[in-house]
Amino acid sequence: MQLVDPSAFTPPYDRALAAALARAGIEVELLTSRFLYGPVPEPEGYRVRECFYRRSAARGLAAPGRRAFKLVEHLPDMLRFRREADADVLHYQWLTVPGFDTALLPRQRPRVMTAHYVLPPDPSRRQLASARRAFGAMDAVVAHSEHGARRLREVVGLDHHRVRVIHHGAFDYLTRLPEERPLPAELEGAEGPVIVFFGLLRPYKGIDTLLQAFRRIEGAELWIAGNPRMDIAPLESLAAEAPGRVRFLPRFVEDAEIPALMRAADIVVLPYRDIEQSGVLYAALAFGKPMVLSAVGGFPEVAAEGAAKLVPPEDPAALASALDELVNDETARMELSQAATHASNSSYSWDEAAKQTIALYRDLLERRGTPLPPPNHRP
Repeated sequence: MQLVDPSAFTPPYDRALAAALARAGIEVELLTSRFLYGPVPEPEGYRVRECFYRRSAARGLAAPGRRAFKLVEHLPDMLRFRREADADVLHYQWLTVPGFDTALLPRQRPRVMTAHYVLPPDPSRRQLASARRAFGAMDAVVAHSEHGARRLREVVGLDHHRVRVIHHGAFDYLTRLPEERPLPAELEGAEGPVIVFFGLLRPYKGIDTLLQAFRRIEGAELWIAGNPRMDIAPLESLAAEAPGRVRFLPRFVEDAEIPALMRAADIVVLPYRDIEQSGVLYAALAFGKPMVLSAVGGFPEVAAEGAAKLVPPEDPAALASALDELVNDETARMELSQAATHASNSSYSWDEAAKQTIALYRDLLERRGTPLPPPNHRP
């Protein structure tokens, strides 16, 4: 099968799934572009072909006009992919221009697409039409949660049988990186339990709600780490009002830095206003971290595993109460940690995701009269 992510939007997911499918005996090729923001996991048992946006990637991340140059490359790259695609199954992770790209896809069937993000809470007519074109062009669409599946069926309008729920796997590759970096100097010397918010800093992630909640907590530190995609001056003002120490690490955090950050965290908090799923959640799950999550998207399904405490979004009082309980109760933190570790090794493992993905491929191929050959299991 060929796994397709033209713009390399989700290389950790792409490569973890590809490796798990390869372990199960599937011949996998990842078709993508060079990821410009840092190192990515090395291929394990599968091939990678960086066949999209080669010229713009060679110019580098800071090159002037890089996005415009990439747009110029898009059509010829998609047409070449249309001619050269050669697999029993084409599994799309993303389409760069969904409403446009569906007309350029290879004719090979079956087509599968993973719905990493279905739609915003109140989609415009244009967004809804684009989602219907992209997802509607597929023989099956994978949702990471029952919440996502419901939106695909009820909002996008897909037939029930075309939607399959397959959980996102925990990012356990982060726990065994060949080279890890130590904790940044800015975060050394913590006093008391450490609460960590990690990821791109964006308004929808509720960092302001978190800081309002942290004003009610004593005896803990709060770390906010990630590349800002918003003005953080208002966040810094809120942080100054907290009784506990708040430290900001406002930059891109590479994979090699994540293990030290996660191991130093006593609690990971995701106070989002809206989300389908989060890569940060699956990193925390892999490290067995106690979590406090907003009740949005697929987060309640992870909390149902016993791996997290759940609070309403945009509710500083409820968030403060949940965090305060965990700050002061090491036993409660340990129980959440054990449940997170169990989930990452069972229902949220990559091998389980691969098993269910292969079952989906088999179903689709058998409907077309071309059964998938028996897998060549690898040690």
